[in-house]
Amino acid sequence: MSELSLKIIVGSKNPVKINAAKKIFELYYPNHNIDCEGVAAPSNVPDQPIGEEQTRIGAQNRVQYCQKHYQADFYSAMEGGAENFSYGPATFAYVVIANHSDCSIGRSSNLPLPSALYNSLIEGKELGDVMDTAFSTTNIKQQGGA
Repeated sequence: MSELSLKIIVGSKNPVKINAAKKIFELYYPNHNIDCEGVAAPSNVPDQPIGEEQTRIGAQNRVQYCQKHYQADFYSAMEGGAENFSYGPATFAYVVIANHSDCSIGRSSNLPLPSALYNSLIEGKELGDVMDTAFSTTNIKQQGGA
């Protein structure tokens, strides 16, 4: 009996994102060997997207790049963004998963951000760097994220 396998391309080299994608595919395909590879895929949005649209587009762009440049069963990208909503600033993420014929887009819930941290993002800093400074961590974005 041959082993079933799936090839997943993640539009990021970030190990947190690669591992998250692998774990979710393992849950949905428990009888498959999941080969999950992260690749450098451009988002074509700022390194720290501001606003829901910019964040969603960044994840979609990464998946589209992967679809054009790699052969896989599924493609996935996760893009973290921030926005100042009427109730205050927050961070969130968009996730895009696609195969050759279908595409699904999802959004996480909001994680409130202190105004001082959000203001640093507006100044052009990335959330991971801002969190490292605020909490004396090193490279938090590749060790669990905000």
